[in-house]
Amino acid sequence: MKGKSLLLVDDEPTIRNSLSRELVDAGLEVTLAASGEEAIARINTGCFDLVMTDLLMPGLDGFQVLKAAKQKDLQTMVIILTGYGNKESAIDALRLGADDFLEKPCDTEELILRMSNCLRKQELQKKITMYENFLPVCSYCKKIRDDQQGEHGKGSWYSLEDYFSKTKGVRVSHGCCPECYAEQMEHLSWEGGKDKNGIQQPKKDIIS
Repeated sequence: MKGKSLLLVDDEPTIRNSLSRELVDAGLEVTLAASGEEAIARINTGCFDLVMTDLLMPGLDGFQVLKAAKQKDLQTMVIILTGYGNKESAIDALRLGADDFLEKPCDTEELILRMSNCLRKQELQKKITMYENFLPVCSYCKKIRDDQQGEHGKGSWYSLEDYFSKTKGVRVSHGCCPECYAEQMEHLSWEGGKDKNGIQQPKKDIIS
């Protein structure tokens, strides 16, 4: 977890400060927020790998913090902290997109384990997103596979022109770049019996 960023949100100073010390010792870069309002302001102006928030707070609660974090970046991991007896509310938060929840007071070892699991899940999601963002191109015919419809990896193959027309609504015009133009002219010169300098070359006898 070393170097990962965490926003810790709790309206109780004792819990906020004690958890912060333990998590800094575990290698996290910890930012503190004492309210839902402060947390959302920090989310809107910063970037966090993890958000750990108390659920029940005066003003904006943990549900609002969860919503703001996921709206900013779906890959931000959110862990809900809840007091004893509020497990039903924590389960509601899971349904809304929270990645895990813990009852207070938290056992440090369990907390770090849960956070490590969330970060592993985050890394997996990032890898999946990275692979999905690759544009599959055939190495031979240069056709492009369109995976936007149906199962990934099972899409239809299209020419470059058809792909961009279908997916982007872009019409393609054809031309010739300077390098290809020079290459084609050289090829035509050789076909006409001239070398690349335009000098006529003697025809070679064809032995049958």
